[in-house]
Order: sequence, then C-alpha cells, then structure tokens
Amino acid sequence: MNLKNNNNVFRSGNLGLILLKMRTFIALFIILGFFSLTVDGFLAPTSLIIMIKHISINAFLALGITFVIITAGIDLSIGATLGFCGMVAGYLISHGLVIEPLGIAIFPSVWVVVPVVVIIGGIIGAINGFIITRYKVAPFICTLGTMYIIRGAAMLLSGGETFPGLQGNPELGNTGFDAIGSGYLFGLPIAIWLMFIMAGVIAYIAKKLPFGRHVYAIGDNEKAAELSGIKVNHVKVWVYTIAGICAAIAGIVVTSQLVASHPATGTAFEMNAIAAVVLGGTSLAGGRGTVTGTLIGAFVIGILADGLVMMGVSEFWQMVIKGVVIIIAVIIDQMQNKMQYKAAIGSQKAVC
Repeated sequence: MNLKNNNNVFRSGNLGLILLKMRTFIALFIILGFFSLTVDGFLAPTSLIIMIKHISINAFLALGITFVIITAGIDLSIGATLGFCGMVAGYLISHGLVIEPLGIAIFPSVWVVVPVVVIIGGIIGAINGFIITRYKVAPFICTLGTMYIIRGAAMLLSGGETFPGLQGNPELGNTGFDAIGSGYLFGLPIAIWLMFIMAGVIAYIAKKLPFGRHVYAIGDNEKAAELSGIKVNHVKVWVYTIAGICAAIAGIVVTSQLVASHPATGTAFEMNAIAAVVLGGTSLAGGRGTVTGTLIGAFVIGILADGLVMMGVSEFWQMVIKGVVIIIAVIIDQMQNKMQYKAAIGSQKAVC
C-alpha cells in the first residue's frame, strides 16, 4: 500500500484494518514477550539460534507454497516431497547409484546429490502443476493423491527402513552432507543462511519480476489474467515447481541435521507450512500475500511450538493450541477481506 492509500485509511479512521494487516507482527511480539517472562533464558542468543534453526524447516516449505496459495491453490504433498527427497539423498549417499548390468555402484559427491534431489523435488511439483492445469483437477485432490503416492514411494525405496550414518565415506568421496544441517557460516547455522537467501530470492521474484505480478493477477482474477495475455497454466506449473524445489531443500536440510533419512519424515509438515502462510496474511482465496508475512508467520508458529515445549506443555495440548491458531488465522483473514471490500466500496462512493 502506498503513502496516499495509507493516508486515506487513516482519514477514514479504519484502525481495525490496519491492526488486522499487522496481526502477524503483533502476534510475534506478544508470543516473544510471554515466553520471555515465563521461560528462563528464552531470549538467550543460543536459544534463539536453535529456535530459528528449527523454524527454517517450516520456513522453506511455507515460502515455497506462498505462491501456490496466492494463486488460490493448495499443495498437500510438500511434506511427503520433503520425506521422499530426503530418502533419495540418503539412498545416493549410503547405497550409491547401482548399475546392475556392470555390477558397479557409483557414489556421487554431495555437490551432485544436492542438485539431483532439488531437481527431483521440482519435477514432483511440476507433475502436480501439470495435472492440475491439464486435467482441471482440484489442487486439494491432486496434491492429496500425490502425497500418498510420494509417501509410498519413499517407503518402497527403503522397504520402510531408515538410511542411517549419512556422513559419507572419505574413500568414496561423498562426505560433507552433514555439514549442510550442522555446519556454521559466520557464526550462524547454514540452514538459517539458506532460509534468508530463499526468502530474498522469492521476495525478489514476487516484487521485481513479471512472473510475480502474474501470480498475483491469477489469484485475484484468473479469467481476467488469461484475457490479458498471461499464460495462466504455464505460471501455475511453475508455481507448483517452486513449491517442490523448496520442499526438496527442506528435505536435504532435515536429513542432514539428522544424519539419517526415514520415509515418514515430514509427516503433517504441510499443515504447519499452510498455517504459517495464512497467519502471515496470505489469503486462501488468492490474490493477496507477502513473503515477509509468510516468514513472520513461520516464526510465530515455530516460536510458539518451541516455547510450549520449553514450558513443558503436553504434546496433545500443543496440537490443540496449534489448531486453534489456524482457525483464528482463517477467521481473521475473512474479516480482513470483508473490511477491505467495505473500504474499497467506501472509497468509490467518496470519489463519486
């Protein structure tokens, strides 16, 4: 919103709309204040770094599906994609690429494993986008189906077993994978740097590139966007591809942190990601949302979860609280939509 619009809002006295738009920041400050008073050492630098490191996983997924939700879509398969991509990384490091006719196994370096896994994540996302656009399948149904397929594929890859000890073998030249999740750069975990880099890249795409403007246009009015010359299906396929790439990166980081991969990793992670996006102000109806809001939403969800753990709150109550937060976020989103609609109608009447 530009300065002129801000002045109009203030002149109309619509303080409620301003507070709704700032809800994520307000919630973050309230949560930080509450836990800093109730949990000893909550704001200590070490504790904050650990929390942000935890938050980064959800942030990867949330940033990836921000574009999806802005187009009024949804992707329930990102948690399964995270787990599957982690399994692929674990398989390549522990078993290598087996060429049975030659009776040999090639163990690729980490510099090969990571791009391969990211590409696989992108392909999964592209398949989602293709099915949704080509066959007009509802995103909820399509990604629900692919979620089961991908989770099953992860199980088949290892027979339901874990790939442990992914530090690699110096003799095979595939060491260094664990550094992605546990390594530090300039005093901060590499995972945190990756989170901020990804946020910067996606924010740049959203604000500076035509693709970003097309995403918002599709979410606001898909038919109008198509009539204006935007290749709607092309943009949608790329939107889901980005979600798959981000899920793959999250899978790499999680697997690296655990130094092991399990096919059930990432179960229900998509719920946390969707909660972060909606809490951050992205409308489920499409057309509205920001990368900054999503990032702050991920911080709210992550800090709330870690704070409850540090307070010793039961995991069952944590689930209840998280569900309440999601419902409240959706209700507030609907309230904001109604207030913005009324404000727009009021502005039109004032002009007339």
